[in-house]
Amino acid sequence: MRSFLSAVLVGLVGIGVTFAEPYAKPPVPEDEIVSRYLDATQEQQNVLRGGSMEVDIDARLPKRKMHGTLHALRNISKLGRITYHMLGFSGDNTVKTEVIARYLTAEVQANQGDHQGDTNFSITPANYKFKYKGTQDLEGREAYVLRVTPREKRVGLFKGELWLDAETFMPVRESGSFVKTPSIFLKKVQFVRHYMLQNGVSVPQHTESKIDARFFGPVELDINYQKFSKDIDTEAAASTLTK
Repeated sequence: MRSFLSAVLVGLVGIGVTFAEPYAKPPVPEDEIVSRYLDATQEQQNVLRGGSMEVDIDARLPKRKMHGTLHALRNISKLGRITYHMLGFSGDNTVKTEVIARYLTAEVQANQGDHQGDTNFSITPANYKFKYKGTQDLEGREAYVLRVTPREKRVGLFKGELWLDAETFMPVRESGSFVKTPSIFLKKVQFVRHYMLQNGVSVPQHTESKIDARFFGPVELDINYQKFSKDIDTEAAASTLTK
């Protein structure tokens, strides 16, 4: 009987059938990792509110050979509202109005819904299931890798991975694909968000997105964040991005 089972296993491997490896055992209880992450993100939100960052948004439409770059100031008010103040743009106007403007509008609207309590997109146990996968080295620091799966299929939620700094439990990387796109204009959205630790708190550093858009085909979007600062008049800095 054992010989028969061994032969079957060898045969399955021979035709390319593989078996998923079990998840690694977390160094601390999984619930504690999630709890400490929630505490860390609360601290992160408190620090980021009332601050601003300069952003460069680079968008490309490979099939149409179109390209555009927007330079803007991203503000988070002390109440948590996000606005953008455009500082400059170069490239094809179609990229500005049909890609970058749509992306920023979706982010602002999602933030407003979350802020008003209409819809919550936070990475919390109310919205997601968490599963510890193991550790990764990220620029010399250990990171815990969690698999996140949304509890329901709705706009703003994604399926993928969340990386947490093992010392601070701050998010340092998020990646995956949205389970439901926010617009019929978008068929599929995949992304990777990178954060950097600054004074013990993670701040946005870089976001890469690959989008399958109707009418335009593939869209490549890169966002670089820099020069985080606090205590400016973010309430007065309204978005001036126009179509």
